[in-house]
Amino acid sequence: MEKKRTRNYSTVVYPESAPENWQMILEEQCVPAFVSPIHNKDINSDGDLKKEHFHVMVMFDGVKTQEQAREVFDLIGGVGVEPIKSVRAYARYLCHLDNPDKMKYKIDDVLSLSGADYNTMISLASDKYSAIGEMIDFCIQNRIDSYAELLLYAKDNRVDWFHVLCDNGTVTMVQFLKSRYWEIHKRYTEDMN
Repeated sequence: MEKKRTRNYSTVVYPESAPENWQMILEEQCVPAFVSPIHNKDINSDGDLKKEHFHVMVMFDGVKTQEQAREVFDLIGGVGVEPIKSVRAYARYLCHLDNPDKMKYKIDDVLSLSGADYNTMISLASDKYSAIGEMIDFCIQNRIDSYAELLLYAKDNRVDWFHVLCDNGTVTMVQFLKSRYWEIHKRYTEDMN
């Protein structure tokens, strides 16, 4: 019987049974990987709190067997070896981005190793639109009409917004801020007359 092979695998790591430096050990394997934030607020179906754990996702450059992936996971105390069918879907699962009934975790807390780019991996067009909507609301609430002010705020405080602005959201936000500035100053000029 032929062994199934794929490039991407996942495991679960429980802090109390993993080596203290397990994340460094994983990084030393030089395999692109994501480590979820610690899942410490997940609830079982019976309403009890689940044991704290991390989800780990590795993305090999070439296909590997489950046994080959297990060799990496054994080094870090990983429990189980699961082939990943959709890299984007599993990457989004690390923070429960598409699971409304589960606790959401911060995307900025995902550890990206060996060249893996979490923000690129999880990007969906709908996320970009949501981020632009959030930025518009933020600018209105905080009376921001300067693109530079928005960009600096995003760089320091909202990496997801910063990525949208750097990748392709700039035109929309610049046009919104110009129009907003014009409307505010038009009203002010009209009120003065």
